[in-house]
Amino acid sequence: MTSKLTYWGVIGLAATSVVAASPAYAAGTAAGASITNTATVDYQVGGVSQGQQTASNTFVVDRVVNLTVIDLDGATTTVVPGQANAVTTFRLTNNSNETLDFALAATQAAGGAGAHAGPADNFDLPALSIYRDTNGNNTYDAGTDTLVTFADELPADSSVVLFVVGNIPATRVNNDRAVVQLRATAREGGTAGSMGAAITQTTGANTAAKDTVFADTAGVNDAARDGAHSAADDYTVQTATLAVSKSSRVISDPINGTTNPKLIPGAVVEYCIAVGNSGGAPATSVLVNDPVPAQLTFNAGSILLGGTYTGTVPSGTCDFNGTAGGSYTGTTVSGTIASIAAGASSTLVFRATVN
Repeated sequence: MTSKLTYWGVIGLAATSVVAASPAYAAGTAAGASITNTATVDYQVGGVSQGQQTASNTFVVDRVVNLTVIDLDGATTTVVPGQANAVTTFRLTNNSNETLDFALAATQAAGGAGAHAGPADNFDLPALSIYRDTNGNNTYDAGTDTLVTFADELPADSSVVLFVVGNIPATRVNNDRAVVQLRATAREGGTAGSMGAAITQTTGANTAAKDTVFADTAGVNDAARDGAHSAADDYTVQTATLAVSKSSRVISDPINGTTNPKLIPGAVVEYCIAVGNSGGAPATSVLVNDPVPAQLTFNAGSILLGGTYTGTVPSGTCDFNGTAGGSYTGTTVSGTIASIAAGASSTLVFRATVN
């Protein structure tokens, strides 16, 4: 009888241990952590309690390397020719279960579709730099944000805003586009101020040590499960494209007055310089200069600025109106139009008398 009871007690212990040691899922648990659980079995023999039996199991949580890089701008970054420090904005998130470093690389697309709706890529910036958002305001601050080549000691489930910054060539024209890409690659963490070693994925069966599993998805220039991720943004040039026309009309002459006047000595001529902007950005501080020929005498007080133009410059007609302004210095009529919006036009008008 004792033998039989002992036999069933062992069977009961084994069965209970199997139930108690069911796998523990450690999503979010730090890599390298040890998880131990202990099963206890209490039993009686002949109504008398016997000594408690225990069984323990310990395993090390493996490391999941996962990251995302996303474009924060949500639309193309509008720039002008010759602009310095043009900025695109990204966010790098460490979705791993361990603090890691991330090597950073900013590259440019070689043609192809833009990152956002609109024109295709057709130019490169001379160079790109990467800055870390030091003060956390999500806005690039020259002289404040830190120039970096890697994201240092980024904790699990945290993120950092990064700026890709470059200069736009002065030769670019309206609707030119440059696509930029930011790629982050996971590196070992643990030492602040220096980039950690490259990380490799553990192959083969699970080991007793801390294994590494890559879980990242494919980015714009990297593959799935390669320990890296990337995203793209773009710059689109929006600038003013100006067309200029000049026309004149005879207002009066000393013989016919204002009725069918002719261009004879003493006739008053009215000039119109029209400026049209067919580009994608306003033209500002538009300075118009027009030297008056020696055969004419400028009519003082006749300059009008900011007038209207019917049609599209240069194929339309000047309305010969505006607001008094401008100047006449030496032999030159001058006037500054504060702004001509994209798709708009403006004029400078003045009068002179034929000598």
